[in-house]
This record gives sequence, structure tokens and C-alpha cells, in this order.
Amino acid sequence: MYDQAKLSELIQFARVDAGSTVIDVYPGDGDWTRLFSDIVGPAGQVYSFVPAEVAHFKNDPVGRMRTLATEPGRENVQAVSADLVAMPDVTKQADVLWLHLFYHDLHTALMQAKGATAAHFNRAVYERLKPGGYYVIVDHAAAVGLGTSVARSLHRIEPASVREEVEAAGFILDAESTLLAKSDDQHSLKVFDPSIKGETDRFAYRFVKR
Repeated sequence: MYDQAKLSELIQFARVDAGSTVIDVYPGDGDWTRLFSDIVGPAGQVYSFVPAEVAHFKNDPVGRMRTLATEPGRENVQAVSADLVAMPDVTKQADVLWLHLFYHDLHTALMQAKGATAAHFNRAVYERLKPGGYYVIVDHAAAVGLGTSVARSLHRIEPASVREEVEAAGFILDAESTLLAKSDDQHSLKVFDPSIKGETDRFAYRFVKR
């Protein structure tokens, strides 16, 4: 997670407010799910969505989110799981869909094992958001010109490729943020390399449904 100042700015950027319905895709340890739960309050709803493509992982991502949903004060959290493109079947229409350091994975064999592509998922997101809803993506940046080619090897993606793909689904770019930019990242290392882990150059886009 980020320091409090960056967290606050990211929340403002994502337009998550009290009463919002938020879908947190591939929630990992659940840090964002908990944060969103606190913000949206009892009038809001947070769907902690674990793609079925990763449900078999040894750390039991579905079970962990179900346990999180039973924590005191988490009555507004619902842990759900389905194939990526079936996400609309297990969630209600949302104000915000949050994708943190995951979009690049849409271009890996693991996520495409059941036939889902980034284009398929983006259309599913468009279907699930309310008119005027926000699709917020934060990810590790790849070097200009590499597009999606290093999504699997370096876990990075070129921002321009993300924008092109999401806009092709009907979204409009509403805002972008350089809050997480790191000018000293040469974009040549895998994001898990100890010398760069946690300090990668990251971009943030906020798209809006027409």
C-alpha cells in the first residue's frame, strides 16, 4: 500500500464516496477492499471479486476474501468469484470498478486460459458500470513502444495500449494521474526484482462510461 497522502489522493481520483458501490477486482490481500468498505459505509457496497482463473492458488484467494467479509464492520463487503467475463453475473451495477496492478495480467495465458481477452473483460466492465460510472486502472508502466509484449515477462504494460483497449470498449478517458510516476525506473526489470519492487513507475487512468 501507499502512504496516507497518496492513498487519500488515489481515493479522490477514483471517485469513491460514502454510499458508492465498488467492485474491487482481484483484491489480493484485501487491503483495498477494506479501505473501500470503510469509505462507502453502511449505505454502500463493496464486491471483492476474485477471478475464477486464480481461485485455485494455494493462498486460497476466495476463502481469504470470504473471511474478510466476516470481519466486524464488513457487512457491506461481499466476496464473489466467477470467470473474468462472468463478473457481471455475480455483482450489481457499480459506481466504480477498481483494477490495481492487474490489467497487464489480462494479457497473460493464465487469465486467457478460459478464452477471456482484455477486450472481453473491458466489455464486461462496461456492462456492469452504471451510466457515468468510473473504471479506474493503476498499473506498472512498460517502455514506450512495447505495448502489451512484456505483460507476461515483466508484468508491465504500456499506458497507451491500455487507453486504446479501454476506449475501444466505449469508455472515455476522464482523467489521468502521475501521482505514482517514478522517473528513475528504466522499465527494463521485472516488477518483482528486489531492486525495483514497490518502486516501479506506475500510471493511473480514470475512464467514464458514456
